[in-house]
Amino acid sequence: MKGKRVLILAAVIAAALALAACLGVFGKKVVYVNCPSGNNDLVGLLRKEGFKVKEYDSAARTLEAAGKGSAVLLLGSQYPERVAHLSSGDLELIDSKGLKVFAEFAAVKEEEPELKEIDLERVVVTRRLGEGLSPMDLLTVNKAVFYEAEAEDPIMVLARVAGFDDAVFGLEDTPFSPLVFKLDDNLWISTSKLSDFARQRLMPEKRWKLFWEAVLTDMTGRKTRFSHWPTMISPAYSQTAALPTSARVQAVKKGVEWFFNGHFLVHPSWKESWLMKYQGDGLMPVGPELPADAPDGDGSLGVLEGHCSAIYKDGRQAYRYWLRDDVQGESSMAFAIAGDLLGIPSWKDISERLSDYSFKEFRDGPRNDPDSPTFGLLSWAYTHKWVYYGDDNARSILGTILAGKVLGTDKWDGKIAEAIEANYLTTGKNGFRGPRLHEQDIQNNGLDYYSQRDIVNPHPHFESWLWACYLWQYVNTGDRKYLDLAEKGITLTMEAYPDSWRWTNGIQQERARMILPLAWLYRVSPTEEHRAWLDRVAGDIAANQVECGAIREELGDPAKGQYGSQKSNADYGRTEAPLIFANGDPVADMLYTSNFAFFGLNEAARATDDPKIKKMADSLGEFLIRIQARSDEYKSVDGAWFRAFNYRNWDYWASNADAGWGAQSTLTGWIQSWIVTTLALMEKDTSYWELTLGDKAL
Repeated sequence: MKGKRVLILAAVIAAALALAACLGVFGKKVVYVNCPSGNNDLVGLLRKEGFKVKEYDSAARTLEAAGKGSAVLLLGSQYPERVAHLSSGDLELIDSKGLKVFAEFAAVKEEEPELKEIDLERVVVTRRLGEGLSPMDLLTVNKAVFYEAEAEDPIMVLARVAGFDDAVFGLEDTPFSPLVFKLDDNLWISTSKLSDFARQRLMPEKRWKLFWEAVLTDMTGRKTRFSHWPTMISPAYSQTAALPTSARVQAVKKGVEWFFNGHFLVHPSWKESWLMKYQGDGLMPVGPELPADAPDGDGSLGVLEGHCSAIYKDGRQAYRYWLRDDVQGESSMAFAIAGDLLGIPSWKDISERLSDYSFKEFRDGPRNDPDSPTFGLLSWAYTHKWVYYGDDNARSILGTILAGKVLGTDKWDGKIAEAIEANYLTTGKNGFRGPRLHEQDIQNNGLDYYSQRDIVNPHPHFESWLWACYLWQYVNTGDRKYLDLAEKGITLTMEAYPDSWRWTNGIQQERARMILPLAWLYRVSPTEEHRAWLDRVAGDIAANQVECGAIREELGDPAKGQYGSQKSNADYGRTEAPLIFANGDPVADMLYTSNFAFFGLNEAARATDDPKIKKMADSLGEFLIRIQARSDEYKSVDGAWFRAFNYRNWDYWASNADAGWGAQSTLTGWIQSWIVTTLALMEKDTSYWELTLGDKAL
């Protein structure tokens, strides 16, 4: 009996040891890994989370070493050049040992598959995965490399689909390719690399965390919940962290340093090989980011636009190699006021050169001929000098005005006055100018044709900031014609609000653009009606300002929208588009709304001394300070504001349907310069109006 008990005890101990081998020695989960690079986000995470990671230099050795029932990760050993192939022997070993294997960028067929780069496709969940991922949930792997595979019941697929957080139209009318599937209960396959999620900037991070928790739970047989999640780009502050007293100044400083982090100031050593190479005809001026050691220009050759929203397989982001005039004037403004606030003379020198470049490059040809009807106008871009946008002219003008006042120079005053007058002369008798004008048309039609047009265009995105320029020039010169034309356009626009307003990417951005001229109109004509207009538009923005200070995007009447929600999966990525799919999606837009609302609200708060409007501006400012990007690994985005921010999940996620200007795009002008400038104005306890008009502003 004693011997029998010993045998039974030995058997129990052996069973316990076998179970421990499966579940992890002394409660620690064991994972066998083949990761030749030796530097992998998932492997690093597992170590930090207490997993016992055993690494081997080949897939075959990893499978040989793994104990029965163990979890094995074969992590894209040849990505992105070649797919790893599992041999028949590997498959037999997996089966005989009951191994739980995740093999990424791997295949079981011997033939070499064709490799492709993701374009507009996103990741669509097709089977419930764990407790957090449901069918039609959306994620992204950016422009990763993948191969097309066949799978009867995939878990995730790549497809071009419309929607914000989920594929609203499903998959029935769009081709798709498996991304993650299981060949059997033991073997997971992915057709791309997913384990370097931080380095590749896979989004949204919370969903990829849920994905890997579900995978590890399945592979280890024990519930996995990660206590943290590594990221290489993050907001400067959490939603609840107390902001230091220096937060605003630091945001201004980081905001201008970003121009150098990305080397956006054109330098002669790379102008031809990078700018001119990728700028092309301006229709798709996109290329890889500049080398980390690229020298910075001094402003005399201009400044690039910023980032396109495309993110490559290594996490680096595409640039937009294009020179636009509005960006020059806006960036000049930011360098000037930040240099003045922080006492950095070299930034003020860059400001001066940028404005010099703006007038030299974009007021050439007929624009500099007093006998030409386009005299004084500022051309749209280096590649489109025959195109004139009123709102782009307005932002360039406003930027250069502020730069001149801060720098204490009047060298551009004459050209500024000519630019305002040129736009005035091409504005119709009702105060509207329309979206864009062309050189040849103006030459053929003459100025009287444009000044007598009976056009009515209640579309603040295109019209409203020229009214602000006219109001500023009225106070600067005393010439009432500018006030009369601005007031007429504003009056007709407010009479059309909101039902007849046209909108570009959303109705919220139109409200945001309208705040500035309404604030300045109240400055020069403080009537009850003008104040009521300002309060009405500001109040409608306030209704969409959430607790953290973000302004939620909102779509208007679809019949009035230029770019609304997609009507099908096929529409995704074909044109400009909003960041949201439907009203209520928790996104703020820094390209079209928050940036311009921030500047306008500060002007309105100073004009009215209204505590409610001041609170809106302060709250929005704190939100923008919090979401400014920080990154040690990707310096070209360190200090930037991306176009999109999801304030519910506190990350940079939204619909990426906009062609070229998606969720993670940046812009040296529209986004960066107006946010930096407004933060600096608030730090100086002043407004643009007061700073630029001095005693005339009173």
